[in-house]
Amino acid sequence: MRGVYNSVTDIRRQVFAAIAKMAYEDNVDYGSRMEAIPYEIIQGNQGKYRGNVFLERAIVGERLRLGMGLPVRDAGEAAPISDGIEESVIAEKFYDQPLINIIPFACNSCPEKKVMVTNACQGCISHQCVEVCPKNAAHIVDGHSEIDQDLCIKCGRCIDACPYNAIVKIERPCAASCGMNAIHCGENGEAVIDYDKCVSCGQCLVNCPFGAIVDKGQIFQTIYAMKQGHPVVACVAPAFVGQFGPTATPEKVKAALKELGFADVVEVAIGADLCTIEESEDFLDKVPEKQPFMATSCCPAWSVMAKKEFPQFKDYISMALTPMVLTARMVKTDNPDVKVAFIGPCAAKKLEASRRSVRSDVDFVLTFEEVAGMMHGKGIDVAAIAPDPEEMDLGTGAGREFAVSGGVAKAVKSLINKNHPDIDVKVQAAEGLKNCRTMLMMAKAGRLNGYLLEGMACPGGCVAGAGTIQPIAKSQAAVKKYAAADKMKNSDESQFSDRVHEISHKYD
Repeated sequence: MRGVYNSVTDIRRQVFAAIAKMAYEDNVDYGSRMEAIPYEIIQGNQGKYRGNVFLERAIVGERLRLGMGLPVRDAGEAAPISDGIEESVIAEKFYDQPLINIIPFACNSCPEKKVMVTNACQGCISHQCVEVCPKNAAHIVDGHSEIDQDLCIKCGRCIDACPYNAIVKIERPCAASCGMNAIHCGENGEAVIDYDKCVSCGQCLVNCPFGAIVDKGQIFQTIYAMKQGHPVVACVAPAFVGQFGPTATPEKVKAALKELGFADVVEVAIGADLCTIEESEDFLDKVPEKQPFMATSCCPAWSVMAKKEFPQFKDYISMALTPMVLTARMVKTDNPDVKVAFIGPCAAKKLEASRRSVRSDVDFVLTFEEVAGMMHGKGIDVAAIAPDPEEMDLGTGAGREFAVSGGVAKAVKSLINKNHPDIDVKVQAAEGLKNCRTMLMMAKAGRLNGYLLEGMACPGGCVAGAGTIQPIAKSQAAVKKYAAADKMKNSDESQFSDRVHEISHKYD
C-alpha cells in the first residue's frame, strides 16, 4: 500500500540511500563497501524482521546487487555480494533482463488461491454455503462448515452467501496483483515469474508484503556518470507532484535534484504534449478509414501486453513515441553532449529505455522512490531546501494529466475537438492489465470501432506505478490540481509544439 511507510519501504529506502552514499564517496573499494552495507543496515545479533539476522543480511545483500544492476546470486553457490561489481562501476549500464526479480529465500511461500472457512463460522442451520456450492465442495462437519479444496473451484458463491462473512478467499498478493497471470508456485512453494508473460509493470513488487520482489536500479551509474564529469539532465514525469512531500513544489524539487548533481531539470509533460499532437494526427489520419480503432502508446507495459496477447492489433497501437523518449530527444537535440535520466513512477520504463531504438535517447531511468533514497543518502530535506529561482520548462495542463488514468485520451480528444469540432472522438479507457485485456476483447468483438483506446497497466494510471511513494488517490488529486492551475490547457499551446516532427523523426 503506497503512502504507508513500513518495514519493507524502510529497507528499500536504506538500500537506495546506501548505494547513493557509496557512489558519492571518493577512493572507495566498492567490493569491500558492499560487503559491509548489510551489517550497517541490519545491526546487532538479533533479527528485526524475520527473527534471523543472517537471513535478513543475506536479503539486503541481494537487494544491493539488484540495486546495482547485478543479478540475484544462486544461494547454493559460494560468491561474495560484490561478485561481478566491475560490470556496474561504469557511467552507462542498460538494464539486463529480467528486470523484476524474486529473491527466493525472501519469499514467504504464501498459499496459492484458496477459499477457506474462518473461526467466525457460527454453525448456522441454514447452511447457505452448502446450498449454493456448485461442486458440492462445502460440507458441515461437527456443526461447522468445511471446504474440500480438491473440489473447490474458487467461484466465491459461498463467500457471498455466508451471513457471518466467515468464509474468505486468500491468494498470494503478488499473484493477485499480476494482470498477466505470470506468477506461479515453484518447487519449494516460492513464487516464480514466467518471464514469457511478464511485462515488468512491477505491481507484484509493490504488493509483496515480504519485500521478496525487487527491480534492478541505476542509482550508482547515474551518480558515477556525474562524478565522471558527464552533465546529466533530469527529465521528471508528470506524476512527480507530491511524491517528495506535501510542500515539495516544482521549484523545490528542481533545487533538490540539482543538489544531487543533475545539471538541469525538465518536465516530461513537454513530451506528453508532443505525444498528444502526434497521436491526434494519427487518429485523424487512420480511424476509421485505415483501421477500426487506435490505441495510445504511452504505457510500455500496456502496449507490450497488447502486442503479446492480441498480435493482430499491434499496428493499431499508435506509433507516436512516448513522452519520456520525446522529451529526451528534445533535450539531446539541443545539448548533444548531455546524458538524460528519466525520473518517474514506472518500472516498465526501465526496459523501454533499454530498447536499442531508445538507448541513444535515455541513459538512465530512476523511480521516485529511488530518487527519494538518493536524497536521504545525501541528507537533502526537500521541505527545507530553498526553491530554485528558475522554473522548469513547463508542459500544458493536458500534458500533465497524462499521469492519471484517462488523461492521455482526454488530451488527444480535447485537441481534436479544439481543431475539428465537427468530429466526435469516442474514448474508452482502462486501468489495470486485466481491465485492459477486457477492453481489447471488446475491440476484438467489434464493439469499439471508431474509438480511441487508452490502456494503463497500473490501476489509477502512472500515479500508481511501482516507483511511487504517496497514496494513489492523493496523487491523482494532486496531479489534477497541478494540471488545472496551468494556464495552457491544450497541448498545441506548448511553446515546443512546433518541434514535434523535428523531434519524433530525428533518428528515422
